[in-house]
Amino acid sequence: MAFGALFNLALLSAAAWALGDFAWGWVPTWVHENAWVLPSVYVAYALLKIAIVPSWRYRVHRWEVDEDVIYTRSGWISRAWQLVPVNRLQTVDHTQGWLERIFDVATLQVRTASYAGSSTIEGLDAEEARRLSEELAVRAGTLRDDAT
Repeated sequence: MAFGALFNLALLSAAAWALGDFAWGWVPTWVHENAWVLPSVYVAYALLKIAIVPSWRYRVHRWEVDEDVIYTRSGWISRAWQLVPVNRLQTVDHTQGWLERIFDVATLQVRTASYAGSSTIEGLDAEEARRLSEELAVRAGTLRDDAT
């Protein structure tokens, strides 16, 4: 998350530099003269996001996998607790985007037929996500019952 904010900051700074240093005829003069404002505001936002979000997220987001239920808690202002029965699982996916691969983390998503029954666990160790997804898939197959 922090690396993503820094990456976005670099892109925004490069765009502001391009607008500030190249006198393109279609760029209004006030944009050309004040190209530093947007990156400056984003730097303040990115620093706050890098300093506050990871620790707050660590305190708020929780997950646990028991024998027959997956428990997740998320939310910053309003909290959501979800209990997903393992015998109701339809799919268990673990994904890893390019930024997640750099830091060797992954996202685990379990889905049920219910909209409210799906749950996502982000920022897991990649090996833990792989192991957990395989374990949940096997366990869901053994606990499968009539879901009606």
